[in-house]
Amino acid sequence: MYLPSLFGVTLAAILTPGAVADETTTISSTTNWGTWEGWGVSLAWWAKAFGTRSDLASIFFSTSSTTYDGASVSGLGLNIARYNAGACSKNTYDGDSMVVSPDITAARQVDAYWINWASNSSTSSSWTWSVDANQRNMMSLAKSNGADTFELFSNSPVWWMCANHNPSGSNGGSSDNLQSWNYDQHAFYLATIAKYASANWGINFASVEAFNEPISNWWNGQTGTQEGCHFAASTQATVLGYLRTELNNQGLSSTLVSASDENTYDLAVSTWNSLGSTAQSKVGRINVHGYQYGDGSRDGLYDLAHNAGKKLWNSEYGESDATGSKLASNLLLDFRWLHPTGWVYWQAIDGGGWGLIDGDNDAVTTGAVSQKYYVLAQFTRHIRKGMTILDGGSDYTAAAYDATNKKLIIVAVNWGSAQTITFDLSKFSTPGTSGALVKRWSTQISSGDKYVSYSDTYLSGSKFSSKFATNQVMTFEVDNVVM
Repeated sequence: MYLPSLFGVTLAAILTPGAVADETTTISSTTNWGTWEGWGVSLAWWAKAFGTRSDLASIFFSTSSTTYDGASVSGLGLNIARYNAGACSKNTYDGDSMVVSPDITAARQVDAYWINWASNSSTSSSWTWSVDANQRNMMSLAKSNGADTFELFSNSPVWWMCANHNPSGSNGGSSDNLQSWNYDQHAFYLATIAKYASANWGINFASVEAFNEPISNWWNGQTGTQEGCHFAASTQATVLGYLRTELNNQGLSSTLVSASDENTYDLAVSTWNSLGSTAQSKVGRINVHGYQYGDGSRDGLYDLAHNAGKKLWNSEYGESDATGSKLASNLLLDFRWLHPTGWVYWQAIDGGGWGLIDGDNDAVTTGAVSQKYYVLAQFTRHIRKGMTILDGGSDYTAAAYDATNKKLIIVAVNWGSAQTITFDLSKFSTPGTSGALVKRWSTQISSGDKYVSYSDTYLSGSKFSSKFATNQVMTFEVDNVVM
């Protein structure tokens, strides 16, 4: 469900020399909200369906132009891929087999590598490493197209670890479904995949997440449409300890434990505060999902993570607005208040407006590139890994600084009537070169420009101005800027 943004905002468009600005925003040179780790996407479930498509890998993970549906599409340049450790298998062991929710589709059932409890040895017949080939192949294609940060995550423990043998959740949804004697087995499973990936797939997972929206009560095996599992905070705390130990046992002491991927900012705060200091000490990064949209205490979660010395990612965001309006609004709110250093979209390909490219993961068909894709490109192609996130000075502006190339990146959105916006760089010791070209790119929310570049904006002293249409997203790059 979409909750309206708390903030009205505005963006930038075409330079009009000497124009009187309707809005002015001053970019801070001193507020440091962290070093950007990157943009990403989950590989579940679209990569199971389209894992052999090299054109899609190029579109999502490179910054090259790729021909798709007869048109040239500029790549998003995503560098983070979240790989889903599956929980499903069709085998029977010792008279037991997986219970399948009547509402789950095959496209959302991800194959597990550990198919029975007979042996912990990953070389035994209890393990099968040939399954889930498409998702693994897309992860490899992501890497070859420039992705350099990988996270392993679980939606549910493997079915045979679950009390009802259903990886879509407990009967009712509000109770834990992982059997207590399998707490360590769940952690062992994930750590073993991480080790195997390093040795055999050429993938080193930077982090491992054992949960997905665990405190929520909608993981009901009788009605569930995907893999999922409720975990009480106390259970999470226990599993986190096991996961840290199992990763260490596999020689993966540098691999972070991330937690807890709660559905909202407020739930993330509540869960973190309930874990206790011992479990918190095992966590290297707090992951949160962005489904509270325009509501919730983003700043409260940031303060909690910052004070605990933990990194913070918005590790899953998605909605059904194909125009890109809600994505732009919530991204700007995240930059302004949450201050994540990583940001991950949920379904790269899906229907109903959720996908960056329209598609059907069950029918394995793809459609048009959405306008939302181009809105996201305004951010992902310019705010790059290693840049310092700055305060943009307003609720309609995000800013980042590339110290290596002495380049300032500004992304802004104008929601209201057409107006001129001035960007004031006077806080920088060198605010660029007066008279120099400020390159800009434009995407119109809903319809119009689709990541179009322009060379018509120039720096005047320490400022530049642009005239914006309604619902326009603009990105600017200012060269020769020194903090």
